Amino acid sequence: MLCKPNCALNLSDGQRERKLCTPDVTQLGYAEGMTELEKGPQGRRRGRGARERILGASQQLFRDQGINGTGMDQLCAAARVSKRTAYQHFTGKDELVAEYLRRFDPDVTGGVFDRTDLTPRERLLAAFEVPAAGAQDITPMCPYIAASIEIHDPQHPARQYARDYKKAFAARFAETAREAGATNPEQLGEQLALLLDGASARTRVLNTESFPTAAAIAAVLIDNAIPTAAQRGGGIRNDGHES
Repeated sequence: MLCKPNCALNLSDGQRERKLCTPDVTQLGYAEGMTELEKGPQGRRRGRGARERILGASQQLFRDQGINGTGMDQLCAAARVSKRTAYQHFTGKDELVAEYLRRFDPDVTGGVFDRTDLTPRERLLAAFEVPAAGAQDITPMCPYIAASIEIHDPQHPARQYARDYKKAFAARFAETAREAGATNPEQLGEQLALLLDGASARTRVLNTESFPTAAAIAAVLIDNAIPTAAQRGGGIRNDGHES
């Protein structure tokens, strides 16, 4: 039995008297009065990998049924952890939601924007190449848009992180547009970011693939924003006449 650190052996009148230690219920694995959910699964080392299991469960549940529709009890059950363990890793649901969004870091777009096998124009279009969902699948909405819809407080850490992400995403579009030679890369970056968000929302609402149509619109925007070789050369044809 575990003892409190301050327990000791008291000596009185030359005789040794053992002072019984009082067990600390906060150190016991299953305190009396806890529910089975709060206790967590028996026979499992709950601390090992618990944080990742909680985040994994949040990604699935937040996507499928929303942030507000998912409670901590359900999250803990899906992650196979006790509520006490969950609150050791996250101070509350707000912190968990913010960390859930951080997992969708803007650097994940590096898979598209940092590809060296594509031209800058091709990289801009590749951002719209979203795999089609299966017939029975629910097309996921952008997690940042979904979080901003569900969380009304503009100062909530999740809302702040969503704003930062969206600004960073548009900046990556603008940076690539500049590489492609766009006359106004910031404007094109905002247009493409808005188009991608719109395609994501429309796909979710209608449960139909809107990204191919968005990609076709993006191609028109990109071609209109990037001068042709003749325009960059002053509009002079090979025969010396103005085009």
